[in-house]
Amino acid sequence: MKSIQTKPGTLSPDQVRDFLEEKAHQYNQPSFIERDPISIPHRFTRPQDIEIMGFWAAVLAWGQRPVILRKANELITLMEGVPHDFVRYHEDSDLRRFLNFKHRTFNTTDTLYFLHFLKQYYLKHESLEDAFLLPAGQESPTVEPHLRIFHDRFCGQSGDHELFFPERTRKHIATPARNSGCKRLNMFLRWMVRRDNMGVDFGLWQRIRPDQLIIPIDVHVGRVASKLGLLALKSDETPKTDWKAATALTNRLREFDPIDPVRYDFALFGLGVEGEM
Repeated sequence: MKSIQTKPGTLSPDQVRDFLEEKAHQYNQPSFIERDPISIPHRFTRPQDIEIMGFWAAVLAWGQRPVILRKANELITLMEGVPHDFVRYHEDSDLRRFLNFKHRTFNTTDTLYFLHFLKQYYLKHESLEDAFLLPAGQESPTVEPHLRIFHDRFCGQSGDHELFFPERTRKHIATPARNSGCKRLNMFLRWMVRRDNMGVDFGLWQRIRPDQLIIPIDVHVGRVASKLGLLALKSDETPKTDWKAATALTNRLREFDPIDPVRYDFALFGLGVEGEM
């Protein structure tokens, strides 16, 4: 496995692009799926099942990956292996089985509200993509307003649904309005929106474009990006993972690929996880 050792800014832009191209191709492969949370929606073929478990796997995606996969698979079992049918048709009595489900700070209250939201939404909509769409006639160069409006709809603030929203659950749905980097939601959008023939991302959604996506940033991605000169960072500084950092990094990646900049997430994330940098 080829690795690179460099000081920030010592590579030319062409060298950085070529290196990212190489690594994106290396990690954007079906072999990447098994150990990653994206393996959860890959258990399904029905678009709604993919959406539901992709969304839930992304929301739970913090901590050790084996634990994330175990908890997401536990949810699938609790929903009898048919997420879309379960969220649409479950009765109140079916919810008892979820009372002991938790993952880190995600607890029973959060679980029950997620099920409530998903039931109400899928009773009126065919796709969860609708929850991210802007009102007719509005457009944006990035998904920032899409994430804002999803947060408001999910939290019962948009007037679209009469939902009793538990305030503690708000922390699980990030929004740029709070300057969050929205890593997990940006990762979910990458899964649903990006379209290629590599077999990892699904490309189910057609009304949000790949060029609108924002990189899912965390400390590991930030460190790799800084070593490649894509983010300004002092040697002893912890990378920022807020919305400003996420958009700044995405803008740099657009210089290499303005149509699909977030495909380089495979490279930045893979390099961080595998320790190649």
